[in-house]
Amino acid sequence: MPEIRQQGPDVELENPTLVEGFPGVGLVGKLAADHLVTQLDMRYYASVHCDGLARIGVYRGGNRTARPPVRLYVSEDHDLLVLQSDAPIGSAAIGNVADCLTGWIIDRGATPVYLSGLPAERDEETRPDIYGIATADGGDRLETADVPIPPEDGVITGPTGALIDAAAREGYDTLGLIVQCDPQFPDPQAASVLLEDGIGPITGLDIDVQDLIDHAEEIRAKRERLARQMQAIGQEESTQAQPLRMYQ
Repeated sequence: MPEIRQQGPDVELENPTLVEGFPGVGLVGKLAADHLVTQLDMRYYASVHCDGLARIGVYRGGNRTARPPVRLYVSEDHDLLVLQSDAPIGSAAIGNVADCLTGWIIDRGATPVYLSGLPAERDEETRPDIYGIATADGGDRLETADVPIPPEDGVITGPTGALIDAAAREGYDTLGLIVQCDPQFPDPQAASVLLEDGIGPITGLDIDVQDLIDHAEEIRAKRERLARQMQAIGQEESTQAQPLRMYQ
């Protein structure tokens, strides 16, 4: 039975923002979400059990606790929820997961920020570009945060694309952030741009990304296997943005 099961005490949130971190190209969304959970010392709030999600237990080094692969974390002080995911989502499950999560998000009155990487070749000296898209009236917050409009037509695939599609179908306010990223390997620099130039201005948070930059090589090595796994599965399953001409 699909459900999102609360873990621990309830919270009082006024106008929460939810940051989504499903793995995709460059792992930019996952790296940004993981960093927020750690940086803000967020509390494990709910486990996600939508139909089709991997039935696995996830544990961390130095900790005996095992948890489901997709989880929600909360910070009452920052009126913030973060979705953290440690496993890819198969193509057959993407629609179920998007509908399951969208219903819960609407019930909670949260404004989701969906994250995606746009594969792009660039040198290490060049700061990745970031763009913002929205459904319903979500674009107002992007304008206030001064997030640029995409310069060309595009499409977002995978679970993030399905979430945006579900929100558009329901006429619900959402924001989407797209950042240029390495098409093959984990890209901590692109994740830091999502945090500094997108999530920070949108939420009013001052997010310290120095740890992402300082430990970039360590992060790449640690997450390379997952990045290759996301690269190997089809574009329908992997969260990524791409020019519309390449999708058609």
